[in-house]
Amino acid sequence: MAVKTITIDLEAYDRLSRLKDGGLSFSQVIKKYLPAPGETAADLLATLDDMGDDAVAEGTLDVVEATVRDRRLHAVRVPTW
Repeated sequence: MAVKTITIDLEAYDRLSRLKDGGLSFSQVIKKYLPAPGETAADLLATLDDMGDDAVAEGTLDVVEATVRDRRLHAVRVPTW
């Protein structure tokens, strides 16, 4: 696996290190809290909007919207430090 060295300031390092749990690496923490494009509920909602009103059942859309609302309370959005 190829690696890349980055430089971050001490405050950013401290914040990132606080998110490490269970022996996760910094790379794993970054991937966990910063998902790739197309992997978030917001990305899904945008795709569903493009598909039209009849593409998905209303109940499914309600669940997706609830998931997006719940993510607002995620540790990355509401720091615990």
